[in-house]
Amino acid sequence: MHVKVLDEQVVRRAKDRGLDALVYAPHFVPLPEIRRRAERFSDDELRVVPAREVFAGTWRNRKHVLAVGLSEPVPDFITLTGAMREFDRQGAAVLIPHPEFLNVGVSEADVRVHGDVVHAVEAYNPKHLDRHNRRAKEIVSDTGKPAFGSSYAHLRRSIGEVWTALDAPVETEAELVDRLRAGEIARVVHRRGRTHEFRRRLEFAHLGWENTWGKFDRLVLSGTEPTHPTDDRYDGRFEDVRVY
Repeated sequence: MHVKVLDEQVVRRAKDRGLDALVYAPHFVPLPEIRRRAERFSDDELRVVPAREVFAGTWRNRKHVLAVGLSEPVPDFITLTGAMREFDRQGAAVLIPHPEFLNVGVSEADVRVHGDVVHAVEAYNPKHLDRHNRRAKEIVSDTGKPAFGSSYAHLRRSIGEVWTALDAPVETEAELVDRLRAGEIARVVHRRGRTHEFRRRLEFAHLGWENTWGKFDRLVLSGTEPTHPTDDRYDGRFEDVRVY
């Protein structure tokens, strides 16, 4: 339901694991680029669906929201309310990945406030420690939202470690969006055993790189992100809700 990497190796691994679709949502990549890459790697065996995991809020207190089915680009670094309003306007399926995880997760209170827009909450993420997955399941139970699971793969070998099962294969992006909005999710499935636990630990360790060198690169070396709300592609539409 949510991967950050996409190439021939990822596609081959997804097919080997019996997946029908991948939701591709890399950080800080504009929607048109995501859409082009998703189309490039889609074929009759595997549908790659473009999506955006938007960073709502500031670097210190950012809340990630996954939107599937966007027709227009939405930037990062806008308020959570502004992001939710735009997702709703576009009729996207709105999913909450890794709720209350470190300083990047939407809270249970946020899910309740935006309950009319949120369609599902992640109940299992391999990047989580066990206590994080327990808390995620509590939020799913307490809010009554459908549960989904994802590999959240930043590393290629995480593909197929966790998946979300539906009652029938998905053939188009629109079909997936409709099912998610309707809450038509059958179950969350994940692998078990030592190999799975090892790959979970590798994904968690990857956070160290993301929050040290990766973050320094983005903040200091790379300049303004192409998904910043002041970028020309957004035509100034988010000036009233941007946080930077």
